Amino acid sequence: MLRGDAAVVLAGLLLSSVGVAQPAPADPRPALLKRAVGETPLAKDLEDLTDRVGGRPTGTPACTRAVAWGLARFRALKLPRVYTESFTLPTLWLPGTVDVRVTAPESFPVRSAAAPASPNTSGVEGRVVDAGEGSAADFARLGKTAAGAILLVRQKEMKTVDQLFEEYMKSRPLLATARAARAVAVLLQSTRLRGLLYRHPVDFGALAPLPVAVVSRESAERMARLLQHGEVRARVAMQNQTGGTNVSENVIGEIPGREKPDEVVLLGAHLDSWDLGTGAEDNGVNVALVLDVARAFMELGLVPRRTVRFVLFTGEEQGMYGSAGYADRHKAELRDHAAVVVYDMGSGKTNGFAVSGRPELRAAAARAFSGVPGLAEEGAHSLDAFDGTDNFDFLLAGVPTFVADQDGPPYLPDYHAESDVFERVNLPEARRNAGLAAVLVWALAEAPQPPGKHQSRAEVEALLKATKLDEQMRGFGQWEDWVAGKRGFPRPP
Repeated sequence: MLRGDAAVVLAGLLLSSVGVAQPAPADPRPALLKRAVGETPLAKDLEDLTDRVGGRPTGTPACTRAVAWGLARFRALKLPRVYTESFTLPTLWLPGTVDVRVTAPESFPVRSAAAPASPNTSGVEGRVVDAGEGSAADFARLGKTAAGAILLVRQKEMKTVDQLFEEYMKSRPLLATARAARAVAVLLQSTRLRGLLYRHPVDFGALAPLPVAVVSRESAERMARLLQHGEVRARVAMQNQTGGTNVSENVIGEIPGREKPDEVVLLGAHLDSWDLGTGAEDNGVNVALVLDVARAFMELGLVPRRTVRFVLFTGEEQGMYGSAGYADRHKAELRDHAAVVVYDMGSGKTNGFAVSGRPELRAAAARAFSGVPGLAEEGAHSLDAFDGTDNFDFLLAGVPTFVADQDGPPYLPDYHAESDVFERVNLPEARRNAGLAAVLVWALAEAPQPPGKHQSRAEVEALLKATKLDEQMRGFGQWEDWVAGKRGFPRPP
């Protein structure tokens, strides 16, 4: 957290050179940092988006309003170019109604939320079976008792990013096994405390093989205790909007480069969100960050060598389809994208940037932050690679990407949840993040050379395997699209 004089001190530390020819006028990075931690419209933008638009799943009227809101915000900044670009979401899933109720030995409602990608059911009733954590060993223990049953899957409280990924990675194999065992529905115990519910997508691009709901942690524990004394029965009903395609839009503003306008440095965040909360941490605060970086460049009159493109993606929550649509639309130009910077972990402190297994990008990030305590060393920037945010399709196309490596709190407890609202955001840290994003984007756009080369398909595939991204892609059902050339490079002849 950065306040008062500490901001001025930090800004002053940026006076050292990055080892490249300095722009004229003088290096703006101290001014970018100092401005960001002062009084800026970042909080007002976030409040306006979350309170007036609210939760905004792609395909809803709220998302359409969010696109119009983003377009108006970019235009108000008087960016030289402001526009939208359309893309097609291949499979629509929008939340509707869900009702889960224990019917015996007692009757009581169960707090629940439909899992995105869950199919509908007018109502299935059956025995509740405790399926443990839904592992292969748990299903082996259940044997034939899973047939015709509603499976209660227990989950530990989620505290880390690794645990969040584990929750995603187990979904598809768990549901495939449950379907093979002829279960009729799955109830996933919430990983959050105090009755908190959230949207947990259980597939991307297709419907799950059977109905799935997230149920409150406390309701799951009550059912588990009742099961220790005899049979428990429940009923699950849900009706959501499923199937068909949907055309949505990304919102784009840009400042053309003064020397290399055909080369692009992109700063992005996703504008869409799930609906239980108002999408503040995921990812409204970073939409406000992108706007604030654009505002800073305009206020300070900054025109770097390369074009800077500010993008608010939609379709991210359903499988990063907005950024995939952008990459497809611009595939002939992606070799001229020098870098893509993405923020997607709320208002947690930026500890560095993940560069997806590319050491040369660590060096570029360190140069950009020379003089900034904690960020000027290559070791501050992680080689980690992960699936699940809008750098993904750029990485598949060989473009250098930088994903903000942020602290988990306050993002993780409120991820996709009812509690993801404005007052949960750490605004001082969000302002600091905006300053750091501005510094990195400026440095990448102003440097004489791009931060790294554009990789070939063979190099990308080697990187996917070296970083074990291929395993994540298989878990998310994306590997086949890579192999077939539907995402990333075209399929080789």
